[in-house]
Amino acid sequence: MASGGRWRSRSALRSLFLLVTLVLNIKLMLFIFGPEEPAVPPRNLTVLIWHWPFYRPLDLTGDVCADLYNIKRCHLTADREKYNFSDVVVFHHVELVKEGQVVATMARPPGQKWVWATLESPSNIRGVSKWNNIFNWTLSYREDADIFVPYGRMVPRSSPNTYNFNRTGMAAWVVSHYKKTQERAQFVHELSSHLNVDIYGRANRRPLCPTCLIPTVSHYFFYLALENSVHRDYITEKLWQNSFTAGAVPVVLGPPRENYERFVPSDSFIHISDFPSPKDLTKFLLTMAPQRYRQFFRWREELEVKLYTDWRERFCMICTKYTSLQQNKVYTDLEGWFNKSDQQQ
Repeated sequence: MASGGRWRSRSALRSLFLLVTLVLNIKLMLFIFGPEEPAVPPRNLTVLIWHWPFYRPLDLTGDVCADLYNIKRCHLTADREKYNFSDVVVFHHVELVKEGQVVATMARPPGQKWVWATLESPSNIRGVSKWNNIFNWTLSYREDADIFVPYGRMVPRSSPNTYNFNRTGMAAWVVSHYKKTQERAQFVHELSSHLNVDIYGRANRRPLCPTCLIPTVSHYFFYLALENSVHRDYITEKLWQNSFTAGAVPVVLGPPRENYERFVPSDSFIHISDFPSPKDLTKFLLTMAPQRYRQFFRWREELEVKLYTDWRERFCMICTKYTSLQQNKVYTDLEGWFNKSDQQQ
């Protein structure tokens, strides 16, 4: 009896261990790919948008967060008359620089939290240090931000994958802000001496309308997803939309490969650092066998891309994080945070 009891006890422990392991694995997958449904705040929260990013207002009619993004108990408003009744006020950095003097002297209602928002890299913004000791939370593409809002992410596939490998062009690059001194410009200049690269954008007098970009890139085998600056986690629509959505294999210039691999499968892209020179990269691209090329699409069998393009969704996400954030937090050195972590790639 004692021996049988011990056996049943060990069996029960093994079953419990397997159950705990299963739960932890499920939680890990949810952490990587995100929950099926956003977290629900314990009460109704009001988020005041002090400035619409780039002065481009969006429609807030109805229950936007719930109706569009299934984020409940979260109310967005751009009505500054509701300032004293708002739980959170979010400020976008570009407009803050232009009109921030008034903001710096505003009295804050007890318990109200201020969020500093930007999707730009440290190379593309200035004046961050002016906002030390003011903001409680950050909203950024950076994974260590309080409200992490990437340009896109991988999610489990919701429908069967169908893909057409027919292509007519080798490589394309779409660039809106071109500077010869940029690393990406120098890279393309050298690459173009070995590989036919079709360049689109205002700088090259081949502009694309907003709805033309994806159909155009979809005719190419490769897309040059070259970031305008190299910073930790700064992986923009150039990868998520211009490459993945269009169906071209991205050739990336940005943070190190291991940083990309935190967000996308290692065999979903080509990193320029994998090759000693643009000439060596060209040789790899031109001699790639069809079977090898198809391997860059294996991730599509189980995953698909979710894009974050609506500022309303980004602001609604503040509510999903609200209860898990440090309520007494204040960024005493906002610029230091924005730059220091970047140096720790």
